[in-house]
Amino acid sequence: MKSTDFARLYSDVVDQLSDYTEMKQQGFFHECHNSDQIPSAQALREIRDLCRALIFPGFYGRPDVNCHTLKYTIGVEVERLYTLLVKQIAASLSFTCKTGVTAIQYKQKAEGIATHIVESLPLLRRTLETDVRAAYNGDPAATDISEVISCYPVIKTLINYRVAHELYLQQVPLLPRMLTEMAHNETGIDIHPAASIGHHFTIDHGTGVVIGATCIIGNNVKLYQGVTLGARSFPLDEEGHPIKGIARHPILEDDVIVYSNATILGRITIGKGAVIGGNIWVTEDVPPGAHIVQYRTPNPS
Repeated sequence: MKSTDFARLYSDVVDQLSDYTEMKQQGFFHECHNSDQIPSAQALREIRDLCRALIFPGFYGRPDVNCHTLKYTIGVEVERLYTLLVKQIAASLSFTCKTGVTAIQYKQKAEGIATHIVESLPLLRRTLETDVRAAYNGDPAATDISEVISCYPVIKTLINYRVAHELYLQQVPLLPRMLTEMAHNETGIDIHPAASIGHHFTIDHGTGVVIGATCIIGNNVKLYQGVTLGARSFPLDEEGHPIKGIARHPILEDDVIVYSNATILGRITIGKGAVIGGNIWVTEDVPPGAHIVQYRTPNPS
């Protein structure tokens, strides 16, 4: 290609890619205001790592922490976490670009939310400790608690999810989903931050599990790999767009077990103590204590 032809091609491509009018109208171009930027993936990875180190010190973060240095280390990490949260929450809030809201106002709101998240860490740790116990007690191959905390993908995922869920409850946009998608990328477990999950929750193996946004999961629930808690076809509005904000995912009551590759769809209830067998497609309510398994065709005589 001649240099003149390339220059013409270059100019044409640049003109097309920089014509932002339609992109902005359709939502494919985010214009920064007041020098604000969208949240940083790098900063979020540090937030994730700090949360893991604060909740399970010694297993994550500094490997040399001991009883003499623990309080100092925790203090430094809490301060760093708060600073990062304020900046990233403010960036998430400003991402909505609401007219008339200043950068100072975003920062003030972010400080309040970041304070709430930091104050929630002890309770999050207690809940995550129950998740560790559930994973350990539910897996005969687990040698000890340390192995579960250090190695099991469900624990890494649940730390991200439980922090993201707190951010979601504080109505922080974008950031919660970014955190859960980091865990999804790391472990293959996809939990929407809006889902509600009780204590003593575990996922054995974990790969391929999907938990939708409006799922409600009770206490002492166990899933296996490949389980989908999803939605059926959902209603559309007059313009053909999906109607948002409706409850469309399953409710799992306490003590439910769902085996590998089961698919549970729609706003149905799986009753307390029910067991759903592997490779089952469930679209209707399941009564408490029921065992749903594949029908076995009798062998011909």
